[in-house]
Amino acid sequence: MLRIIFVLILFATVFVFGQSFADALSGDAGATESFGHNFVAFLHQLLLVYWLGPDIAVFIWSRSAVNPEVGLEQRIAAGRMMTTIDLVPRICLALFLTVAGILSETYGMPHPWWQMAGIILLGPVWLFIVLGAWLKQGSDFGRTLAKLDIWLRAALVVGIPLSVVYSVMTGRLTDMPWISGKLLILAVVILLGLLMRLRFQGFFDGVEKLAADGPSPEVDQQMAYSLKRTRPLVHVMWLLLLWAALLGVVKPGEPEPPDPLASAVNFSDHVQVR
Repeated sequence: MLRIIFVLILFATVFVFGQSFADALSGDAGATESFGHNFVAFLHQLLLVYWLGPDIAVFIWSRSAVNPEVGLEQRIAAGRMMTTIDLVPRICLALFLTVAGILSETYGMPHPWWQMAGIILLGPVWLFIVLGAWLKQGSDFGRTLAKLDIWLRAALVVGIPLSVVYSVMTGRLTDMPWISGKLLILAVVILLGLLMRLRFQGFFDGVEKLAADGPSPEVDQQMAYSLKRTRPLVHVMWLLLLWAALLGVVKPGEPEPPDPLASAVNFSDHVQVR
């Protein structure tokens, strides 16, 4: 539990650090010239990398776990290794919205104080739920946290689109429509994660049966079928994450910044006229 508290304090400090520098240094300089903006953008990119990478590793390990030609101990180890590696993408997802919310603030999208407080608190609270459910799995406390995780994800699947609709109606995203696209994609990704958890349950139940009773054609079929049903959702999720990353780079719909060279020329002409 002390480790969980330490991690929460660490990430909360990082978020406050990023937000403080974003507010302090983004004054006259543009968002792209702000240290705070660059720092939070780096965290945003880091979370995406460590979300996708381990997620791909999980499905690489799944091939060994369902392969009946692989030794029993190797199959069980592969299945349990998947659970361990999968913790990393869950941590990244838990922190993603907080970092994204702070990043949008540095881009010039203002948030009311109460909304920013909720954005900053979401990451540490969700992180506590994720880590607690993993560390205390099998206990009543762990099962309670796992249910809270599911309910929180379901609330975000509904809440994120509603927030986007509100922001569009109030004109907060007029100059940054690509942010609404990224948020909607994230809501779909969270929904896919919930569906994947349901479809993948048969796989992990099969791993436990392997450990308890050994291999059998029924267990092999159960695990293979669960993996087959889950794989298309995973591929769609990966494509959506890449699409969201592309939106963040291209920023479609954002007004072009003024050309400083053209402004200098216009100013020179104005001086000559006078």
